[in-house]
Amino acid sequence: MSSSENHWEVGTDIGGTFTDIIAIRRDSAEARIAKVPSRPDAPVQAMLEAIEAVGLRKSEVKRFVHGTTRVTNAIVENRLPKVALVATEGFADVLEIARYRRRDLYRLDIPPKSPPLVPPERCFGLAERLDHEGRVLKALDETEIERLVAWLKQTGVQSVAVALLHAYANPVHEKMLGERLKGVVAHVSLSHEVNPEAREYERTSATVFNAAAMPIAVEYLSELEQRLPIGAGLQVFHSAGAMVPISAVKRRPLVMAMSGPAAGVSASVSIARQLGTSRMLTFDMGGTTTDVCLIVDGQAEMTDGRMLGDKPLRQPMLAVHSIGAGGGSIVRNGPGGLTVGPESAGSEPGPACYGRGGTEPTITDANAVLGYLNPETKLGDRIGIDIKAAERVIEPIARALGLSLTETALGIIKVANATMARALRRVTVERGIDGRDCTLLAFGGGGPMHAAGLADLYGIAEVVVPSASSAFSALGCLTADFSFLQQQTLRAALDGIDLARVSERIGTLMDDASAPLIANGVARAEIQVELVALMRYAAQNDAIPVPFTLPLDVTKLKKDFLARHHELFGYATSEPCVIESVRVQARRPSTTVVSRPATAVRAVSSGKRACSFDGLHDIPTAIIDRAKLTDVVSGPAIIEDAWSTVVVPPGWQAKPDVSGNLFLTRRTA
Repeated sequence: MSSSENHWEVGTDIGGTFTDIIAIRRDSAEARIAKVPSRPDAPVQAMLEAIEAVGLRKSEVKRFVHGTTRVTNAIVENRLPKVALVATEGFADVLEIARYRRRDLYRLDIPPKSPPLVPPERCFGLAERLDHEGRVLKALDETEIERLVAWLKQTGVQSVAVALLHAYANPVHEKMLGERLKGVVAHVSLSHEVNPEAREYERTSATVFNAAAMPIAVEYLSELEQRLPIGAGLQVFHSAGAMVPISAVKRRPLVMAMSGPAAGVSASVSIARQLGTSRMLTFDMGGTTTDVCLIVDGQAEMTDGRMLGDKPLRQPMLAVHSIGAGGGSIVRNGPGGLTVGPESAGSEPGPACYGRGGTEPTITDANAVLGYLNPETKLGDRIGIDIKAAERVIEPIARALGLSLTETALGIIKVANATMARALRRVTVERGIDGRDCTLLAFGGGGPMHAAGLADLYGIAEVVVPSASSAFSALGCLTADFSFLQQQTLRAALDGIDLARVSERIGTLMDDASAPLIANGVARAEIQVELVALMRYAAQNDAIPVPFTLPLDVTKLKKDFLARHHELFGYATSEPCVIESVRVQARRPSTTVVSRPATAVRAVSSGKRACSFDGLHDIPTAIIDRAKLTDVVSGPAIIEDAWSTVVVPPGWQAKPDVSGNLFLTRRTA
């Protein structure tokens, strides 16, 4: 076997229901796609089974990138290991105080706040103090460190989070503790490494999340390194939309939170740039969740954090909005009518129509009852579709509502689409964007089935279903840049700014962001650096991102800030403005091409079968093999490949391009 034949690049996305995989051979356009059921208790084994599913041996894999919801799920489901918190004396109760607001302003029947991430008995106040500029007011002495070590040994925890006051401005005391605690506890999470920014509560919360994720991540990443020993070729996708080396992730496993959805957005950015689409909405409907994101002028929206499990997760990440409405989401008929999710049937047992023991109705079962899923073939040669089982679990709801099975299934789809439309509004209307002007990019296992109906409901005129849509997030793992990101509080007023000091701080951040790439064999000359200033008026609380370049042009930066502020809020003033933080992303651009055609693992049957749509029940519908589609198809039609189904309802049409993307538009009269 030649070296070129031994060079396969593999991307995997570990979801709540399926683990998706796409493998691309470096020297040709050959691509292989597959899915295997996720194994929450054995994620590495699922990844290795995925490699086997595309017909590869481990020795043929040169590069392996994966995204995962493992950390996110552990946070949301509150399955985190015990953590101790070390904070500056007088601030050990920062998590318990949190922000002075209720979880729900109008619900007096629930506690105003959720319990703190770390209970008071595992919080330690350390006698040391810095001011907001990093000057040492009270030095950390050896006696205090010994007192902490003795206390930690009594707690018996695996992980400790260290979040000292103003450590973002000067990490000297945190670094001292990091060195001294190495042999005391297995995992030490330092706030200046996790989130070196102001906002004490959010920084502490992120540091604790990171500490809790360390045992989970280090264990399975170490197992992956052992069972797939390919060195620097082993990489992880992170939530800011790029790949990072495993060595860096072990220190900051929190970057894996939301990494699976971020990978899909990363691939969507490439598609948006290729198509020249100025505004695109990503619609990633998987088995457990639906994730949406806004892409404007070839750039995905970024955010400084989000809430997970009622707790702030503060770190730069793609602004993906997730809801519990996936194909496996359970349907219930409650006092307020039909609801979908957030509970999911998952991969075990899965929807009833998968024939794996599922007993609760899901969105996928409704799609099966409507005829959208092919009962004569198996998904990826593995999972058959049992229409009768789907009908059995939906029948009690139909009987309670006094409707037919078809009417009930159509109602379920309408409720699901309405739920997903609300998610689209969150990332468009609430950001001042008219979503009707956007193109909808639909992918994931369920996205192409619901895309046209969702577009009709929302008023979107065009839908794109990309090639390899069912494994699009896995593809995004391969097509993203290799990068690392640093963001740190700076607090520099533009009036009278000390350019030398600010430039020195930015230079240090650039070196820190580049270091993990250089350590993994990337030449410094190959690294590109992107700089963003997080800016605000002096009296404002929240900052907005403004790109800039070096040498820093203060006049241009202020002009760009005012223009961006006016664009977002409709006004700009002459008030003094401040650089709150600086975001630095070091990247080596990807050389993997998105437009390579993906080959399905098997052909699908064609012909006609009875399908139901809104107002049209049990009508003969054309079934078309996507691999053979070369011309325009008018709905109603079902376009299938081995792993995905594209529903083209009446009044819509679908047309492929040379790269295998499908364009769905409304038919003109």
